[in-house]
Amino acid sequence: MYANDGFRELDRGECLRLLATAPVGRVVHTRQALPAVVPVNFGLATDGAVLLHTSAASELSRAVDGAVVAFEADAVDAAARSGWSVVLTGRAAVVTDPAERERLERMAPCSWAPSPDEVLVRIDAELVTGRRLVGGRTLYGVPLPG
Repeated sequence: MYANDGFRELDRGECLRLLATAPVGRVVHTRQALPAVVPVNFGLATDGAVLLHTSAASELSRAVDGAVVAFEADAVDAAARSGWSVVLTGRAAVVTDPAERERLERMAPCSWAPSPDEVLVRIDAELVTGRRLVGGRTLYGVPLPG
């Protein structure tokens, strides 16, 4: 990013604060050697890990367990030409330890598509990056028309 292109890089703390405000994000994983994206509702653990519920029989739970994945969430104000985007990258795992699952359940929202055989998935916050667009600026910091 250029110093005056309208984008501002966000530090880890600001990224996690913004993630906590987003109701929905996207899990990016691999399906048959190709990228796949699944929208999910989620919560954050106190250490910044992403927590979500999904069906134990779902493709998502099978694809991400033990894999490195990306998780993205954002907010956009089209009228103001501004917004932010945060990407968290880390290893995902189905939480199997009963004590750990009980502890994390309090931080994970119920799935919007509940299933009788849900699992809790944790995505560790190993790499967290983000940026904010300050509305309507060009590469040179000049306001865009109209």
